[in-house]
Amino acid sequence: MTDDATAISLLIVDDHPVVRDGLRGMFESAPGFRVLGEASDGIEAVEQAAALDPDVILMDLRMPGGNGVEAIARLTRARARARILVLTTYDTDSDTLPAIEAGATGYLLKDAPRDELFTAVRAAAEGRTVLSPAVASRLVSAVRAPGNEPLSAREREVLALVAKGTSNREIARVLFISEATVKTHLTHLYGKLGVKDRAAAVAVAYDRGILG
Repeated sequence: MTDDATAISLLIVDDHPVVRDGLRGMFESAPGFRVLGEASDGIEAVEQAAALDPDVILMDLRMPGGNGVEAIARLTRARARARILVLTTYDTDSDTLPAIEAGATGYLLKDAPRDELFTAVRAAAEGRTVLSPAVASRLVSAVRAPGNEPLSAREREVLALVAKGTSNREIARVLFISEATVKTHLTHLYGKLGVKDRAAAVAVAYDRGILG
């Protein structure tokens, strides 16, 4: 059994009590997870995240009294440590893209199998991007650029590290370059891939076979 010190801590955000209860029961019955608390809307989610400092936040999107995208954006601006995994019923472009752009680490649908959800939370906790197949295909279609300018060897190295959830500072350390240079490489590869952020870059790179 995983002890509390090494368990992945969670904050569950959903406006439906039955959903929150179900998710809490699911994670509390599985080894390696610890539910710190719950929130019923985006405003409460931001407050709870600050108070509880979870590893991963399971975030619903459409909630009265403060939606998930607004909460994700606020948490990102506040540089919250938690990784945010969207768990929602909706996979439309109007939901998916704003959530990813706001800073979500991943995006899953509520019909995901139990084991897939556990795997996604573990991946999110490690900083890896998690996208359900349906969401990934929508995201790639929305951000695919008409051009296919190849990435340089260094840009590929940076992208591979981004896919592992590595921070700019750590990428700089690993590749023996400055953080400013890392940001320059990211800007260039975003342009070549036709994307605006790390999650979209990883999704497009996998779709094009740039990342295996």
